[in-house]
Order: sequence, then C-alpha cells, then structure tokens
Amino acid sequence: MSDNIDELDAKILDLIQEDASLSVAEIAEKVGLSPSPCWRRIKRLEDIGVIKKRVTVLDPEKLGLGFEVYAGIKLSVPSRENLEAFEANLDKWPEVVSCATVTGREDYMLRIMTRDMHAYDDFLRDQLLASDLVSSVESRIIVRSIKTTTAVPLKLVIGDRMTNS
Repeated sequence: MSDNIDELDAKILDLIQEDASLSVAEIAEKVGLSPSPCWRRIKRLEDIGVIKKRVTVLDPEKLGLGFEVYAGIKLSVPSRENLEAFEANLDKWPEVVSCATVTGREDYMLRIMTRDMHAYDDFLRDQLLASDLVSSVESRIIVRSIKTTTAVPLKLVIGDRMTNS
C-alpha cells in the first residue's frame, strides 16, 4: 500500500473517481465518517497531489467526435531538442487527447479524436506531416472501443482489503 493513502482514503478516492459530483456529506456517509474528517482527508489528498483535478466525462460520439485514432509518431531525428519541440506542439492540437512517449519503433503514441476520416486526414496532412519533426505516422483507426476508463485501479494499491460500499 502506498505510504500516502490508507484503506479509508482509497474508499474515498474510489467514490470520487466514480462520481466527482458527490458532496462531502454523501462521501462521508458512504465511508462511515462525519463530514469534517472526510473533508480533511479529501483536502490532504488534494494537497499531496493524489487528487489532481475533478472532471466531467463527456460522450464524444454525442458531440460529433466519434472518429478515434491511435497514431504512432516517428520523429525525423529523436534528439532532446526535437522531442521538446514536438511536445510543445501538442497544446496547439486539440485533436490530440492523449500523448505518451513509448518504446519501440515509434517515439510517441497519440490518441486523436475528430469528427470523421476527412477531418483526421486534414489533421494528419496539415499538422503532423507538415512538421519537419515528423518522419512517419502509423495510424490505427478505432473500430469499436471495448473498455475505456479514467479510473486508477486502486485495488492494485491496497489489494483485496478494499470492499465496495
């Protein structure tokens, strides 16, 4: 178990991950605390950086952004300077919803959301391939998402001692 959290903290985190709109009183009731100590625990978890932020998860398809691609990016020259320059471009590309450096043939793996194939093609041509930094892009179009979650697997932190409330 992490030194930063105990079982009660993990239960609180599990609830917040499932529904960030729960009030402190609702969370406290579900974990068996009064609101004040529950609030202090949540505040401490925020202060130590375990809770980074609370968000609302949207349905991209209902917003017309149902075309999703994973793109492996190979840089022309994977130098520190080029890596930093490529990463600086990410803020300019709202289509890129996730980016990770990876091992293997590619330097980066991007998760990209657009309206359709034509919008992805425009992004590919006008942004990614227009950059002198990029030597190749290998695209994998998502046919159907089977599992998508934003939840951190807390059971791996505290083991089987965590029970659902």
